Amino acid sequence: MTMHSEGSSEPLLSSLGRPVLRGRRGSNLGDLVFSGSTAILAGSVIALVGSIVVLLTVFAWQSISRYGLGFVGGSVWDPIFERFGVLPFVYGTLVTSLLALLLATPIALGAALYAGEYSPAWLREPVAFLVELLAVIPSVIYGLWGFLVLAPVMKTWVEPTLKGSVGQVPLLGALFSGPILGRDLLIGGVILAVMILPTVASVAREVVLAVPRTQREGMIALGATKWEMIQGAVLPYARSGIIGAAMLGLARAMGETMAVTMVIGNSSTKISPSLFTPGYTMASAIANQFTEADTALYFSAIVEVALILLLVSVATNVAARVLVWSVSRGPAGGVRA
Repeated sequence: MTMHSEGSSEPLLSSLGRPVLRGRRGSNLGDLVFSGSTAILAGSVIALVGSIVVLLTVFAWQSISRYGLGFVGGSVWDPIFERFGVLPFVYGTLVTSLLALLLATPIALGAALYAGEYSPAWLREPVAFLVELLAVIPSVIYGLWGFLVLAPVMKTWVEPTLKGSVGQVPLLGALFSGPILGRDLLIGGVILAVMILPTVASVAREVVLAVPRTQREGMIALGATKWEMIQGAVLPYARSGIIGAAMLGLARAMGETMAVTMVIGNSSTKISPSLFTPGYTMASAIANQFTEADTALYFSAIVEVALILLLVSVATNVAARVLVWSVSRGPAGGVRA
């Protein structure tokens, strides 16, 4: 390589005669501007989240100062006597979101594996497009479909079948006990499962496609079948990404409003193990009662529900990141979400 003095402005030349970039003394102004701009943009995201928390805290302060931790542990919601407790709303949010996750994840993973491993090349893109199309359907459309189609089907066929079969099993039967009303936690969980399915399936498909070809070829070379190759090479490598996809779907389910509001019942604050119980989620409670908050304390309590929903969502995402991190450090490795 040709040598030049430190102060020379000529580019260095490699042995092939091609110019090689050389560092200069001092910092480049363009790099400083770009670095500063990206730092400001990154900081603005943190500032936005912080400002939302501060704003909600300010408007919810009257409720926070009056009820304290009793607001989180209370199970009575009575605006007339100004007694507010958010525990039934938290319960409804967690039950419907976890139910949606349990229903949607196996279907989404199956769709991702089919699109990435089994489908013909000409069918992969149409399948991926149709799955992703489900993600752009407005929430209110899902709500109308759930109200007009899903709820009657569940009330007439599915829920009586579950009550007559699984409902007779000890302990497990408590989940399917009580009267069938057609607007309950179970239907809310099912509609949420349909809504988060495209998100989980799309991310899981990309994770499956990111598994190196050498992983697959190594298993096939050892005489493995297609399923053994997926089981032994693809799924272990992609498991952290799949968990991340599921947690992303869970986060969306927890914050969904309109669709679940139209099918969950919104008529009971009873905490019951039965999935046939009408209830609220935190998001549906805010949507239903925000315009009815005619006193300062009532409005403050509604805003505190929003604050708790935000904190629960943040806690869920932090737990998801810790779970993905712990899985990716395992011996099998994985694609980081």
